[in-house]
Amino acid sequence: MSEDQYAAAMRFIFEAGVLKRAARTGWWFAGVKHPESIAEHSHRTALIGMVLAAMEGADPARTTMLCVLHDTQETRITDIPHIAKRYLKAAPNTAVTADQVAGCPPAVTDTITAAVAEYEAGETLEAVVARDADKLECLVQAVEYRHQGIDNVQRWIDSSRAALTTASAQRLADAALTGQPLAWLTPPSKRAVSHEGDGL
Repeated sequence: MSEDQYAAAMRFIFEAGVLKRAARTGWWFAGVKHPESIAEHSHRTALIGMVLAAMEGADPARTTMLCVLHDTQETRITDIPHIAKRYLKAAPNTAVTADQVAGCPPAVTDTITAAVAEYEAGETLEAVVARDADKLECLVQAVEYRHQGIDNVQRWIDSSRAALTTASAQRLADAALTGQPLAWLTPPSKRAVSHEGDGL
């Protein structure tokens, strides 16, 4: 590999850092003054994708990679709110990705472009699960915002729930809607040990 290819790979890595500073803009309409970053959304999407993949029999590693890459194009086109898409037309994500990794080592370029193309096509089980993970993360975030006192999130919950296709994602969505975001802070109650039938 040439020094130019290493430099190109590093440019992509630097560019990805913008996602840590770029906001998920749609939440501004709900009244969230400082919404999570695209990177924060992508991180939990990847975790959800891994969980869903295990539940649905997909490849967790492949699904997680698709989730990590699914919004990397937004360093260049930003997170365009749904209402803005009535008036704006962005370049296809596959075209943006091709520009982002141009000049990288061929193995890097091939890996990233193939993963983005797979996600965008939405035909493999891993892509289906990754897309569900994206929608489910939005629903979970909306539930958290609602618990924090943001009232105008129902449209995000409804649209995300309606977009889910796998049974596991739908069940997890139902659990999110009936659960408490901070329930994990409470230690599990001690269960009584049954001695029935052990001769004691």
